[in-house]
Parts: sequence; C-alpha cells; structure tokens
Amino acid sequence: MLQHKIGVTGGDVKRRFGNAKNEPTFLLADVKVVTTYNFVDINRVKVEKLIHKFFEPAWLKVNLADRFGKVINPREWFLVPLPVIDEAVELLQKGSIVNYRYEPEEAKIVLG
Repeated sequence: MLQHKIGVTGGDVKRRFGNAKNEPTFLLADVKVVTTYNFVDINRVKVEKLIHKFFEPAWLKVNLADRFGKVINPREWFLVPLPVIDEAVELLQKGSIVNYRYEPEEAKIVLG
C-alpha cells in the first residue's frame, strides 16, 4: 500500500511540493500530487487535525534526520488507499465523518 501525505493548505499545492526532496516533511523524496480536494469556508487547521485524527491508526511512523542532523517525525503521512481518502473527504464534506472510524486491518471506513 502506498503512503499518502494528507494535509490542508491555503496556497498552491505544486509550489508547496517544489522542494520536497530536500525536506523531511516530504520524506526527503520527490513526491507527486495524486489528487486535491476543494473546501470552501473551512478552518484549515481544524480540518487537518480532524482528518489526521481519523487516519491516526494508519499513521506512517518514521523518523528522519534533516540536513542539520535534527530528527524530524513527519506527521502527515498515512498508509491508506486513495479511494478510502476520497471516501473520508466525502464524509468530511457532509459533516458525518465523526460517526465513522478508519479500520487499518481492513483498510476501510466503518461505522463507529
């Protein structure tokens, strides 16, 4: 299963990824944008925290050293299939994501 970086930005996504291979936040690797979602009138910080908490059971736990040797623990990478992320975004937009949870062993969203 591929790891996906899930984050919320108010800026240009491609520009945000421009220097990815030099940033521990991006796992010191080139990345590609697989999909983006548009939200209107949201609190970006709250939405990002909510989606990260939702997918926390699938969080990719990795530690990387930056170019200065400082250990970084990127928090926005998850081992979740893209269709499940799509489903979670749909639930988030409907306001019903709080009624569900992510089940990593089954790689699916379930009630609860």
